[in-house]
Amino acid sequence: MSRTVVVIGGGYGGSALAKALAAEAEVILIDPRDAFINTAGSLRTLTQPDWGSNMFFPYTEFLTPGTVIRDRAVSVDPGGVTLASGQRVEAGYLVLATGSSYAYPAKPVADSTEQVLDDLRKTHKELAGAERVLILGAGPVGLELAGEIKEVWAHKHVTVVDPAEQLLPAFEPELRHEMERQLGELDIRLRLGTDLTAPPATEPGQAETFSVTTTGGEEITADIWFRAYGVRVNSDYLADGRLTTRTPQGQVPVTETLNVRGYDHVYAIGDLTDVPEAKMAGYAMQHAEVVARNITAQLRGERPAATYQPLPHPMILLPLGPHGGAGQLPTPDGPAVVPAGTVSAYKGADLFTGRFTEQFGSA
Repeated sequence: MSRTVVVIGGGYGGSALAKALAAEAEVILIDPRDAFINTAGSLRTLTQPDWGSNMFFPYTEFLTPGTVIRDRAVSVDPGGVTLASGQRVEAGYLVLATGSSYAYPAKPVADSTEQVLDDLRKTHKELAGAERVLILGAGPVGLELAGEIKEVWAHKHVTVVDPAEQLLPAFEPELRHEMERQLGELDIRLRLGTDLTAPPATEPGQAETFSVTTTGGEEITADIWFRAYGVRVNSDYLADGRLTTRTPQGQVPVTETLNVRGYDHVYAIGDLTDVPEAKMAGYAMQHAEVVARNITAQLRGERPAATYQPLPHPMILLPLGPHGGAGQLPTPDGPAVVPAGTVSAYKGADLFTGRFTEQFGSA
């Protein structure tokens, strides 16, 4: 079999896998962007534009040896990939790592580094002039955005609305209580168990005063709003069914070795998979480690034996700015809630910049 490994998607999992296999195989990474984007930095760059240079790691600098094709997959079959340009890329091994899309600014829309930074700078100017901020969605993204805003503009009025009755319901009560305490200290107003009777009349991220009414009858007036909900799996290129049948959620069925079901040479990692766990960057990188071991074994004529088992409890590091927040990490005795200092040390202070500088530094 060909030693060419084609990785479709250069996000957290795809980039880590391509880097891990570059010395073992002929790696081709396909992504429309010009760099790996550490999207964990998007919200901080929104509030502190000078921070943006930390987010980007050009593919051509860290994937050496290896080939990078800036294009999008439009169809995949067991033998390779057809791109939007019409180019055909044959593959000995295929890895689907196209991840998911999420509302801007948590995940940038543009493909070029300069355009991503330009978009965030423009939205920063809109936000800077707004005194009252409404965030729709009290999940990790919405809370992290609220914390970043308060870190820079402590005087701004920030309200977070979510129809869920409970904050972060999948996590331990201790974590929920700690987050509620810190949000109260920051004067971030939570409105849980309610929704809006109609969406804001303005576009998200654009400063213009508006009023909305919650289903509980409260009127909220704000000068800008952001959407912090709505994950969408990036799997349209599989719609023709030439490779696999997607789940109703648009995900790809995989085995415990992370093979796409029915194939020994095709894998999927990250948000695209039907692995029953939260869709988070840390899990995608763990998937990449498993697939790297399995493809390396196959390249050496050995049986791939690495498997992936999701954790019984979710984990999270949820910063509220560089110094606040709380987390939940796995231990042999079950999930452990960790304080703001631990979250800051592992994530909040630099949003993994040091980790990715080490991982994706110039080859």
